Amino acid sequence: MTATLTQFGIDKTNLQNTKLITARLPVLQPGEVLVKIDSFAFTANNITYAELGERLAYWKFYPAAEEGYGVVPAWGFGDVLESRHDDIVAGERIFGFLPMASHAVLQPAKVADSSFVDAAAHRRELPPAYNFYIRTTGDTAFLPELQPFQALFRPLFITSFLIDDFLADEHFFGAQRAILSSASAKTAFGLAHLLHRRGGIEVVGLTSAGNRGFVQDLGSYHQVVLYDEITSLDAGRPTVYVDFAGSGAVRTAIHRHFGDALKYSCAVGLSHREMNPPGKELPGPRPVFFFAPDRIKKRTQDWGRGVIDARFADAMADFLPLARRCLRVIEGRGVTSVSAAWTATLAGQAKADEGLILSLWE
Repeated sequence: MTATLTQFGIDKTNLQNTKLITARLPVLQPGEVLVKIDSFAFTANNITYAELGERLAYWKFYPAAEEGYGVVPAWGFGDVLESRHDDIVAGERIFGFLPMASHAVLQPAKVADSSFVDAAAHRRELPPAYNFYIRTTGDTAFLPELQPFQALFRPLFITSFLIDDFLADEHFFGAQRAILSSASAKTAFGLAHLLHRRGGIEVVGLTSAGNRGFVQDLGSYHQVVLYDEITSLDAGRPTVYVDFAGSGAVRTAIHRHFGDALKYSCAVGLSHREMNPPGKELPGPRPVFFFAPDRIKKRTQDWGRGVIDARFADAMADFLPLARRCLRVIEGRGVTSVSAAWTATLAGQAKADEGLILSLWE
């Protein structure tokens, strides 16, 4: 495997079809580094990347070596095997947006003690937030003993952090209550934790019967409601809806029940795997898609990257004890484990109280 690039390929026309793709590792050019991908977190978010592979250009980050297939990006850790960059040395450990593969070639630029960006030509038009890599030796938020939880939550919790910031910045659009669908999803309960800590707004979690106990045990929701109990909620109380499920039926039920009392409808995820849930034809406000890289860009201009990093590190440190209490880390190595995780998560069979850390290396 050391001389071969191995990719976990996804059929772009049918996400259920996967295959192991192999190719020769490219010869490094000046300024490039070769990274061995040690491990990556795998969540329903990775399925969303594949679902939106064409629409939001996720397939473009790491092109597959075989036509018709895509390589899904994942957040994980890697080690520099070889470097032709003056400021990056072999043996460095990095964290960032890496492919579900054995290796990646990066072209570091804007190198700082704690980070760099990938300046590869094919990535220059892609969202900058996904091209940002952490050098763990210079990162104050990096804790070696918590690597699995950082891989699982750091990329998801930044979205939670940014939505919390956005809603607070907008004074919750005058709402007194926030309803979160797919309340057991990691990004959802990260947001619930932040909103609960912020105070001043009721946090309601929508979930399935099977996940109700897990969501209640989190302690971050003031109320937990099943999807078929939406009409039990007070329809006159000003409400914002943060939709991690992307379910047309659930979104329709929320909009019809609350009508003008729904002050904002924020579309975030697709855990229910509906590509085109209803929008402008619904009662109440039109759903607006939340794209985290746009919010990072705004806050970078407002505050500077250092302030964002410091505030996020504080919020993450406060959140990690909850994550560790509620989640069991499950590690899987080799293509069989990766394939099994992909199939189960695609089928909606992922367990809310488990966090998967995977690797293509046996």
